[in-house]
Order: sequence, then C-alpha cells, then structure tokens
Amino acid sequence: MELYQGPLDTKEIFGRWLDEEAGSNYGAYIPFVGTIRAEDGIEALSFDIYEPVLRRWFESWQERAKERGAIVKMAHSIGDAPVHTSSYVSAVFSPKRRVALELIDEFVEDFKANAPIWKYDVKDGQRIYAEDRSTAMDGAGLLA
Repeated sequence: MELYQGPLDTKEIFGRWLDEEAGSNYGAYIPFVGTIRAEDGIEALSFDIYEPVLRRWFESWQERAKERGAIVKMAHSIGDAPVHTSSYVSAVFSPKRRVALELIDEFVEDFKANAPIWKYDVKDGQRIYAEDRSTAMDGAGLLA
C-alpha cells in the first residue's frame, strides 16, 4: 500500500510494479485507475485517510489474494487531486487470468465500500465534505 500527497503518477507506479514482479511467474496483471471526473463544478477532490485502519484493511486483502496465489497492490492520494488526474490505482498479479479478473473487481468494490477514506469536493479553493462519497466507520464520530 502506497500513499502519496496529491495526484498519482500512474505511469511511474505501474511501471515500478511491473518491474517489481518481472521475475515472477504471474500470467495475468490487471491494473485499475480511478480518475477524478469534472462534474458538479469541482476543481479537485481532496482526501483524508486514517492510515492504521486502511493498512489493516489492505493487509486482509493481501491474505485473501495470497490464498488464491495472487497479490494485490494499491496507491492512493492524500490531499488534493485535480480533475482529470488519478487519486487511486490498484492492480492484481495472478497466475491465472480468471483469478485476476475476479480479484480486481472484488478488491475495487470493497475498497469503494469499506476503505477509511473521507472525501471532499474542492470548489472555489474550498474543501466541502462529500458525505455521500465518504466511508462511515462503525463506532466513529461524535454520535457513535
């Protein structure tokens, strides 16, 4: 798991991941790129991350992937990522195509639903909490 301030350099990240796994015997490599869309007048999205919980979530996914002979990798932005840049990338390396296809789908969907990341719209230079696109954590918050 890699965290970066600002938008991600997807070419560098994917190239490095490919180099890291070049000697492996994985037959499938499936990347996913999340890009900030220009919508609702936003200039950027901004992200706060609770790293200890995200790290535990990611480690559980590494174990799940390992059980299937695969590995998962991911990187995410902290702070502002302007529209048309990437804030999230992930990849699955697997011996088999079907395992990689299934895992990348499961991983990205679970990330979207359960990763402890809080999102903000950036409009006119101001961060506005995007409650509908942020992850609620059980037992967290003033009213928990």
